[in-house]
Amino acid sequence: MNENRRQVLEMLAAGRITAAEAERLISALDGAQTFTSSGQPESPKAQAPKYLRVMVDANDKEDGPVHINVRVPIMLLRAGVRLASLIPPSAQQRVNEELHKNGVDFDISQVKPENLNELIDHLSDLTVDIDQETEGVKVRIFAE
Repeated sequence: MNENRRQVLEMLAAGRITAAEAERLISALDGAQTFTSSGQPESPKAQAPKYLRVMVDANDKEDGPVHINVRVPIMLLRAGVRLASLIPPSAQQRVNEELHKNGVDFDISQVKPENLNELIDHLSDLTVDIDQETEGVKVRIFAE
């Protein structure tokens, strides 16, 4: 037990603070850490990302410095998936054919809201490494 926690418990025992005040103080000391029924600290839950961000910094020989900063709300991705479910099957087939013609191996009919939820849950682990021979190019893709 650390010294700050001991002091809070001593103030509670002496009647200088109430149990509710002691609980608030201890929670503040723990960084709002919660405990299971067995008294073990619960692992903190990561906050769900709200944005998918793409940043590109480059120094083009002809155009000079180029800075791109795109911030896409996750809610926009959710809305897009819902809209994709409204596309008729015949149109989905044509979209897939065009995607395949252009070298994109993707099946739009496989995009479902439950799949997006799983993807969003894993965005906090997102890491993108881009190797490019051109010097002075930095690309970052991350969730925030």
